[in-house]
Amino acid sequence: MVAEVRVALLGAAGTIGPVIARDLLESDEVEGLLLLDRDQERLDATAQSLTPPTTDYGLRTSARVVDAAGSLHEALEGIDVLVNSASYRLNLEVMEACLEAGCHYIDLGGLYWMTSHQLALSERFERAGLVAILGIGSSPGKTNLMALQGIGLLDAQPEAIHVSAAGRDLDPPEGFAVPYALQTLLDEVRMAPVVVRDGRPVEIEPLSPAGTVDFGEPVGSAEAIHTLHSELRTFGESFGCREASFRLSLTSSLLSELHELSQAPEEEIRRRSAEAVPPSPRTVAVHLVDAMAGDRAVRVRAVTEPVERWGVGGGVASTAAPAAAAVRLLARREITARGALPPERCIKPHSMFVELERRGCRFETKVTEGVHA
Repeated sequence: MVAEVRVALLGAAGTIGPVIARDLLESDEVEGLLLLDRDQERLDATAQSLTPPTTDYGLRTSARVVDAAGSLHEALEGIDVLVNSASYRLNLEVMEACLEAGCHYIDLGGLYWMTSHQLALSERFERAGLVAILGIGSSPGKTNLMALQGIGLLDAQPEAIHVSAAGRDLDPPEGFAVPYALQTLLDEVRMAPVVVRDGRPVEIEPLSPAGTVDFGEPVGSAEAIHTLHSELRTFGESFGCREASFRLSLTSSLLSELHELSQAPEEEIRRRSAEAVPPSPRTVAVHLVDAMAGDRAVRVRAVTEPVERWGVGGGVASTAAPAAAAVRLLARREITARGALPPERCIKPHSMFVELERRGCRFETKVTEGVHA
């Protein structure tokens, strides 16, 4: 069953928001799209970019400046689902607004600690007959479902799950370029990463080396570090694994810049953030999930390439496309769970993967015997 839904997109003028909007506007399931942001100038530019004369997007979109921590619930009147692509720091306030307005909620992640607070709202969302999908971007999000897919091929409870992510710009621009919001990226490398060891979450030192990971082409073998990520908050409870980690591979130049900025005052960070340029439309994102049990291992690999019709690289599309796909799955009643839940507890991997394969992503699965977790 398919029902057309009215969608609000918060953070519509950011890095990921405009691509989520473009994806939603290609979706037959979307009846109307409300673009929300606090920056009037950037919001106007985003709205204009989505309404070229050759399309009917303008008939389906509207835009409104809003304070996410203020009167957001008033803007959500008549909205069926809100997609939050704004800063994760606003997640709780935005969820409260959705509860007050009576609409479903989707976000791109809570950087572990925020996810803990969000999960505590599950009973309220369930009582309201609503779902809050916590972290349905690339990672967390797609990787959670890759883990669920891989575990299904283990034929046993997983002992270890390791997530690895890498992005590379095949035509890097001049200047300081970051793959997504600089402040979020800095939080990931400044805060103590959490890994699961012996079935318990353990904090380790920021920027801890995670060894060399073979991502396959076009990244190849690359050094990785441990960073704080939302998957590790739910994997233990969802899968019962005793070991889990998240590993991120950045270019050496970006890692060096982030290391310097991690020690810099906030004024310098704001200046560098304003100077940052977007990545080129030729980025590629690679995600790996390795699940192990006994002498059997499964690797699920996802490669997201540029989406030429949107004029964006795979790095941005990899994060935007799962959120838009979740809206379509909700409209088609393929997501029926209620409560505040991570993706692995409310979305079927196959349903999501089919959607993403139409948005520049391909999946590969390899099963290996004779290994040890």
